[in-house]
Amino acid sequence: MPVTFDPGQVQRNRSMRPLTTLKAGGTAESLFVARTADELAETAEYAQTHDWPTTVIGAGSNVLPSDRGVPGLVVVNRTTSLTVEADGLVTADTGCSFQELFLKTAQASLAGLEFAVGIPGSVGGALVSNAGAYRSNISEFLTDIEVVFEGRRRWVEPAFLQFSYRDSLLRRPSPPPCTLVQIRLRLPKGDAWAIYKEATDYQRQRISKQPPPASAGSFFKNVEDRGFAESLPQLGEKLKAAGVVPAGFLIEQAGLRGVRHGGAMIARRHANFIVNVRSATATEIRQLAGLVKRRVFERFGVMLEEEVLYLGDWSGYQEVWG
Repeated sequence: MPVTFDPGQVQRNRSMRPLTTLKAGGTAESLFVARTADELAETAEYAQTHDWPTTVIGAGSNVLPSDRGVPGLVVVNRTTSLTVEADGLVTADTGCSFQELFLKTAQASLAGLEFAVGIPGSVGGALVSNAGAYRSNISEFLTDIEVVFEGRRRWVEPAFLQFSYRDSLLRRPSPPPCTLVQIRLRLPKGDAWAIYKEATDYQRQRISKQPPPASAGSFFKNVEDRGFAESLPQLGEKLKAAGVVPAGFLIEQAGLRGVRHGGAMIARRHANFIVNVRSATATEIRQLAGLVKRRVFERFGVMLEEEVLYLGDWSGYQEVWG
């Protein structure tokens, strides 16, 4: 396919704040909104063949752009095509809402994505962080992923992204230039009533825990360590058996619920949420996250790892907790 991307369509110096759920950060040096899979792929092909550093975002729910901005090209993925076949094969653009993917598959009585209800963000973002909940992950249902890699559009096997818990190749330090265009996944047939009941239970739990102000969703990954889990007397037996220690549990036990730094606050309803309550800067949010990591390490000897990805130019960033 010939590349038809026109760099003249790019917008300059656009604020990233309205493009992220944390409502923080500086400007995108260059910005393009892709509305079809072909537009997304052609933009990525052009950028990769011209060595143009590119950052792709979807709903912006798991990212924090630097106050100094994001250099290079920011592509906002607004692709929405989604098809569900009777045999359980699903093809979706990576710009689709993760929740919309669940709803469309549930309407076809396809099971497996009940955990996705209430998770903010796009399908592409879900892939980058191998999103999941309640012991399930999106990667376990994938059959193929369409990517633009090394300037060429092609389908690859899921192993290409090297998935692990809340992680993939694209979250690693200095990841290769790679844009996720579409996915195919296969889901088993299920009972529609049971699917909606399970999803409703998950949604009810989320509504009771998640705070309403601007946030990125869960800020830190849970800790998977059976020995550590079993050493914590306050932790529930089911979590001990699973060998999982929720980050929110550790943050709360460290006495950080409700702590503020500038316009950022650790949510009172759920301690693994950092919320923007008063026009917080990206720096204030990251510094508060740094406080969380330090206090949890001092109390428990474990270093929490962010789910949130820091985008852009963070050179010169400094922690404030000595």
